[in-house]
Amino acid sequence: MTASATGSARFLIVGPQGSGKGTQGVLVAEAFGVPQVATGDIFRANVAGGTELGKRVQAIIEAGDLVPDALTSELVRDRLEQADAAGGFLLDGYPRNRGQVDDLDAFLTARGEALDAVIELEVPRDESIARLQQRAAEQGRTDDTEEVIANRLAIYERETAPILDVYRERGVVVRIDGVGTLDEVTERIFSALAARGLAPNGVSA
Repeated sequence: MTASATGSARFLIVGPQGSGKGTQGVLVAEAFGVPQVATGDIFRANVAGGTELGKRVQAIIEAGDLVPDALTSELVRDRLEQADAAGGFLLDGYPRNRGQVDDLDAFLTARGEALDAVIELEVPRDESIARLQQRAAEQGRTDDTEEVIANRLAIYERETAPILDVYRERGVVVRIDGVGTLDEVTERIFSALAARGLAPNGVSA
């Protein structure tokens, strides 16, 4: 069954910093009529809203610590239980590691659901660094040095990239060349999803 037939689409988009996954994620989510669920947005919304989960996140961030996997997973579960995600979602920034993959699996399995596709944006390391340096220069972010950027990419390569092996074994990874114009990459994503029988509502795959 296709996403257009069921009215549901459950996606995860993965790629290194500078791959454009945030922008592409918005476009895919809008096309399929599902919310883009990004961990950073969830953290900010809960902190701004003064929720119990938000207070726990704020205390951790103010202490200079990373939000632990268990709390991150709890926040994502809370977001996915909201009405607008009932028909599907696009995850961006979660899961980041194998522990979070296990948490997501448990949540989806309990609901009789599974990811329809994992969109992997492939961008060479030097391309990611160049893009991030350009973005930092445009936004005047002097703290985004090449060393800081390289460290972020190293964390991605060490912790997040390995989760793709898990999803490859399940046969749900769609590998996309992330080098090119915005429109070119977007077209590649939609073509690859359509080839798997996943097309936006009202569009035949």
